[in-house]
Amino acid sequence: MTTTFTVIEAGHTYEIDAELVDGRLVAPADRPLLGWEPRSYGWCKDDACLPNFRAAEATTDGGVDVLRFAELTGRVAVLDPAERALALAHADTGLSAEATAPDFTLDGTTLSAYRGRKVALVFWASWCGCRYDLPAWQERHAALEADGLTVISIAADRTAEDARPWIEEAGVTHPALIDVDGEVAELYNVINVPTVVWIDEDGRIARPQDTQTATDLFRSMNGLDSEASGQALRRWVLDGEAGGGAEQVAEHLRVPTPAEQRARAHARLAVWLARAGRPEAARRHLATAGELAPHDLAIRRGLLPVTGEDPFGDAFFAIRGELVEAGVPIYRPLEF
Repeated sequence: MTTTFTVIEAGHTYEIDAELVDGRLVAPADRPLLGWEPRSYGWCKDDACLPNFRAAEATTDGGVDVLRFAELTGRVAVLDPAERALALAHADTGLSAEATAPDFTLDGTTLSAYRGRKVALVFWASWCGCRYDLPAWQERHAALEADGLTVISIAADRTAEDARPWIEEAGVTHPALIDVDGEVAELYNVINVPTVVWIDEDGRIARPQDTQTATDLFRSMNGLDSEASGQALRRWVLDGEAGGGAEQVAEHLRVPTPAEQRARAHARLAVWLARAGRPEAARRHLATAGELAPHDLAIRRGLLPVTGEDPFGDAFFAIRGELVEAGVPIYRPLEF
């Protein structure tokens, strides 16, 4: 029997008609599906087309296998049949040392609009002590803006209300964005905050995911030197010295694994379920995300508030203790 399922992608949700057939989610083959339109020669979206001989891998007697179709069109799909919901994440974000840094538009700001300037993407969150660094990042932006630097801060908070007071208190003039759907964190494989990514004038990554601080408030805990990161930033902006070349970028760039992307799909579904007032179902998906990517604190700690838990409380310290015991680094500063 056909019914309605909710599809959750970064930035939007929509509904499709489908039915469960022998454990598979099957949708009609004569209607748009996951943003793709059926044509006589295949399925198309914008300038891309999936020819019929490839789409046949998802074709069944009753229609289209939705999860397989998602895979064929470059997504990772997670289904919750009981909740009639399906969440999608990118199978390939395009994150590469050779390619242009993944573009995005968030809160009206488009990364590629800053082509010709150096950009420091600064990921932070209200659930992290790095929230106190935001005024210092604003100071760095103000000091180096005339020399060609733009700081773009990105809050890894799932509600704007959590991040906005810190932005307002810091009095920022740089673009200060809030990644409520985890879209940009997914594109840049951000697994904890603070994380900083440098992007050069040509739109390429000059320094990949780096744990950087702008103050020494928590140096006893993280062992990071804010003065060293500030000096490195100035050398890059003023002298063009990023600290390493293309080989070092390629070596240290953390490209997301299939398990990490599946974890993000579970996290996306968990957030939607929590917002819909179904916290127990949300916790199930968060637990699965934690099993898939135990090192991803942006999910495991960052989403604790979504289900009413304290990101500074016992749950966080239990996760931290687990990672320390397993030898998994919580902070990942680059060595170049």
